[in-house]
Amino acid sequence: MIQAPVLVKFGGELVETPERLDAVGEALVAQAAEGPLVVVHGGGREIDAELARRGVAKQAVDGLRITDAPTLEAVVAVLAGTINTRLVAHLVSLGVKAVGLTGVDAELARATRAAAHVTAAGAAVDLGLVGEPDPAADLGLVRHLLDGGYVPVIASLGVSEADGVLNVNADTLAAHVAAGIGARELLLTGGTAGVLDGQGQTIPALTPAQAEALMQDGTASAGMIAKLRAALAAKARGVAEVAIVEGKSAAAIAERRGTRIA
Repeated sequence: MIQAPVLVKFGGELVETPERLDAVGEALVAQAAEGPLVVVHGGGREIDAELARRGVAKQAVDGLRITDAPTLEAVVAVLAGTINTRLVAHLVSLGVKAVGLTGVDAELARATRAAAHVTAAGAAVDLGLVGEPDPAADLGLVRHLLDGGYVPVIASLGVSEADGVLNVNADTLAAHVAAGIGARELLLTGGTAGVLDGQGQTIPALTPAQAEALMQDGTASAGMIAKLRAALAAKARGVAEVAIVEGKSAAAIAERRGTRIA
C-alpha cells in the first residue's frame, strides 16, 4: 500500500529569489525522498508586481485578494506561467519528477464563486472572481500522478462552469487538496515561524477554539487568518497533522518550526 502523501504549500514570496528557491528545492527534495509529496503554491508579491506593471490597483481583505477581471488576468499569468514553470523546472533540475498543474486541470479545484468574506469586525466584502473549491471535486489526477512516482506542483487557480477560471487562495486550495487525497500531513509555510502571539513569540500549538479567538481579537491578521482558516478546514475534513511553519529554509521546514493545529 502506498504511503499517504504530505502536502506542502508555499506562498509566492518563498520562491521569488534564487536563494529562496534553493531553500525550497532542498526542502522538497528531502521531503520527496521520504514519501509521496504534493506541492501547492501561490503568487504573492510577484502578482502584486505584475498588477503594478499593468497599472491595476491591488485590493485585499484579511490576506485574501479581491479579484476583478484585470486582476485575474495577472494572477493567471503569474501563477500558471511564471511561478509554476520556475518551480517545476527547479525541482526537475534537482532530480524530482515534478509535474506542473493548476486547479483548472481535470477540475481538481472545481469551484463556485466564494460568498462575501466576513471580516473579524463583521463587515461583508465581495471577493469578486474568487473560487471556493467543491469538496466533492475529483482529485483522481493527483492520485494517479502520485501512484506513478510524480510530484504534482499545483498553482492556486480553480474553475467554475458558470464563471470560468477563478482565483483561489493558495492556503484554501492546499487544505482542499490535502483533504481530498487523504494526506497524512499538511504544512502551510510562510515568512514567520508559525502563528505569533501578541509579543511576537511562536505559539507551539493551537486548538480550533484558540485559533478562532486569535482571529477574533486581532492577534492574527491578514495572511495568517487565511492560513488559520485553511488549517481548521483541513483538520475538520480529516487531515491528521496540520501545521503552520516557517518556509524560509530547508531546516525550518524539516524541523516543522511553527505552530501545530491540535
